[in-house]
Amino acid sequence: MVLEKVWLSSPHLGTKEKEYVNEAFESNWVAPLGPNVDAFEHQLTQFVGVDEAVSLCSGTAALHLALIACGVKTGDVVLCQSFTFGASAFPITYLNAQPIFIDSEKETWNMDPVLMEKAIDDLLSSGKKPAAIIVVHLYGMPANMKAINEIAGRHGIPVIEDAAEALGSTYFEKKCGSLGIVGVLSFNGNKIITTSGGGALLSEDKEVIKSVRHLSNQAKEPAPFYLHKQVGYNYRLSNISAGIGRGQMEVLEERIQKRREVFERYQNALGHIGGLFFLNEPEGFFSNRWLTTVLFDEKIWPSGTNEKIRLILEAQHIESRPLWKPLHQQPVFENTKCYLNGVSDKLYATGLCLPSGSNLTEDNQKRVIDIIAEALSSS
Repeated sequence: MVLEKVWLSSPHLGTKEKEYVNEAFESNWVAPLGPNVDAFEHQLTQFVGVDEAVSLCSGTAALHLALIACGVKTGDVVLCQSFTFGASAFPITYLNAQPIFIDSEKETWNMDPVLMEKAIDDLLSSGKKPAAIIVVHLYGMPANMKAINEIAGRHGIPVIEDAAEALGSTYFEKKCGSLGIVGVLSFNGNKIITTSGGGALLSEDKEVIKSVRHLSNQAKEPAPFYLHKQVGYNYRLSNISAGIGRGQMEVLEERIQKRREVFERYQNALGHIGGLFFLNEPEGFFSNRWLTTVLFDEKIWPSGTNEKIRLILEAQHIESRPLWKPLHQQPVFENTKCYLNGVSDKLYATGLCLPSGSNLTEDNQKRVIDIIAEALSSS
């Protein structure tokens, strides 16, 4: 018998996406922009609680434009979380700016405000002020935004929220994506909702939004011919993709609830095993639980237990994944300055992402749990 494949986080469509996509076909509005785009952007602003949103072709494009909107240019320095996917930092290099990586705090696994402030102080003492800070809400867990915003605000440094993994997460009842100067979302196929591919930029600043809309549409000036005064980008979202997004937004709350239930089942079933750690929410934090993660304490479990479990699951057609390899460990950034405390290195060495999709059945989750429990009992 061929075992059913269990994915880490696969797309989960509802019932309305096809209807909105069909509207685009029936109206022949299949090009970028259009009624679905307008409606999708309105849904995002209403849900996140911001004045303006621009839907774009990817979260990476949104980060790129966010940096431009914050005035980042060649030779500037941008502080960036190290424990994240490479797309959080790549756009810094697009602008010929220099990332400096900041390690994580234990409580949230996100940017450590103490190390961040140390980096700022060191830069200021050398006559250089960071042009921006990119903080990531990793795996749906909000970062310590009060401390980060207070430090950044004191020095006049704009904070860009990479909320690619955190749509629906809240920090003291404020939605992630609304906590910085600019917020960025991703709708990649593995995210909590998807537009097949896509992203969005959020801001309260109407001038930022106006600039981003202009740049994302090839910076075309209003003229009967193609006139350009700036370098532009083809970063628009298609009306078809936005139709998928409209349907996905209608089931977003359900998707968040399902993923939180997945987390709770893992924690209830495996949390009693000594040396296993699931990240709990600090007071005032609400995670969408995009991915459930588990750590294997090296004082109890041999080094490499996370990889052993991953391979056992893989042999049973179950996808799991190591936690993000910190950017300061990545060859492409080998000469990049960083401020480290060992937290992200340890997380990468001991952690594992478990199947967490909102369409994960209870039977398949029980398969995952039983395999992990059996593997650990025989270790």
